[in-house]
Amino acid sequence: MRPADLAPLPVDVVSVQSHVCYGCVGNSVAVPTLQALGLNVVPVPTVYLSNVPQYDTLSGGAIPQEWFEGFLADVERRGALRHARAVLTGYLGTPRQATALTAWLERMVAARPELLVVVDPVMGDRDSGLYVHAGLPQAMPALARVATGLTPNAFELERLVGRPVTTVSETVAAAGELLGGRTRWVVVTSAAPPAAPPGETMVVVVTADSHQVVTHEVVASAAKGTGDLFSAVLLHGLLAGTDLAAAVGAAHERVAAVLERTSRLGCAELVLS
Repeated sequence: MRPADLAPLPVDVVSVQSHVCYGCVGNSVAVPTLQALGLNVVPVPTVYLSNVPQYDTLSGGAIPQEWFEGFLADVERRGALRHARAVLTGYLGTPRQATALTAWLERMVAARPELLVVVDPVMGDRDSGLYVHAGLPQAMPALARVATGLTPNAFELERLVGRPVTTVSETVAAAGELLGGRTRWVVVTSAAPPAAPPGETMVVVVTADSHQVVTHEVVASAAKGTGDLFSAVLLHGLLAGTDLAAAVGAAHERVAAVLERTSRLGCAELVLS
C-alpha cells in the first residue's frame, strides 16, 4: 500500500524553531517537553547548530532558504496540518525565513481559522541585546499579526512596538497595541525589569478585556532556553483546555522547577528531567 493511501501521522503541534546538537534551546527543549506532556510534534528547524554561542566553538548555521521553504511545503503536503491543533514558532535564522513562515501561516489559518498559533518573537534580551539577524526585527511584526498569542520578553516587546517600555502600565499599553485581528493575548515575560521588586521577576498577561501581573522569585542560572520551555508548556496548557492565566502559572512553575534542578546540579544547560 502506498503512503498516499494511508492516514497521515496524527500531529498535535508543528514547532518551527532552532535546533542544537548539545543543550536545550529551541526545538531541543520544546519537542521533548511537549512529547513528555503527551503531544505529537513535528519539528521544523530554522537553524542547526552544535550548541548555543556562549561556548568557545560553534558549528552550523541557518537552514538554507530552499530547504526551509521545502520543509514547510512538505509538512503541508504530507497532511500534517489536517488535524494539527497548534503551530509554535521561536528562533528564526533570517528575515527571509520570517517572510516565508508568515506566508505559510497565513495560508494555514485561512484554511483552519481555529488553528492555535503561538509566536515567541525571539530577538534578544536586555542582558545580551539583539542576538538574531539584524533584519529580523523588521520582519517580526508581520509574523506577530498571524499569531493567536505572543510570548515576548521585555526587550522583544520594545522591538515590536518601537519604543522603550519600562513600567507595568507601559507594558500593558504596549502589549495592548499588539492585540486585534487574530491576536487575542500577549504574555510578557521578564516584564518591566526596572519596576520588578528586588530578586523577583514579573510576567504580565494582557488580553482585550483585562491584564494580570504575576510576580515570581528569580532562580539564578546561566542556562539558555527558558523562554522556549515557557512557551511550550504554556501551549500544552492551552491545548489541554486550561485558561490562559492558569496555563501561564503552570508554565512558570515548570520553568522554575527546571531552573532549580539545573542550578542544583551546577549545569550550564537546562536539565529537563
